[in-house]
Amino acid sequence: MNIPSDLQYTKDHEWVKIDGDVATVGVTDFAQGELGDIVYVEIETEGESLDTGEVFGTVEAVKTVSDLFMPLSGEVIEINEALESNPEVVNSDPYGDGWMIKIKISDKGDHLISAEEYKAEVGG
Repeated sequence: MNIPSDLQYTKDHEWVKIDGDVATVGVTDFAQGELGDIVYVEIETEGESLDTGEVFGTVEAVKTVSDLFMPLSGEVIEINEALESNPEVVNSDPYGDGWMIKIKISDKGDHLISAEEYKAEVGG
């Protein structure tokens, strides 16, 4: 299981890379493995300001549909449009080309966890 140490995580299995006041968000390698083959990613919240824990989209796999939760408060400023035609990249490259959204951060909160804490959370 791949859990990069330079990222932060949520207990809902999203990863966060913060660069100044912008955060890039995706689902973890653990999450994509649990979901199985991803066939569709739906994110229609670009331009919206959402609070931590609110749903920013959904990911559909062969067997299930899962909500995607905001890891911190802010405005969704960019959506990875490549996922519309190539959702399976979330399976093959969850921390790279499989990123989902970029957020202009309004509140980081204090609920993000380190790679070590996330590893313990998922039993890795």
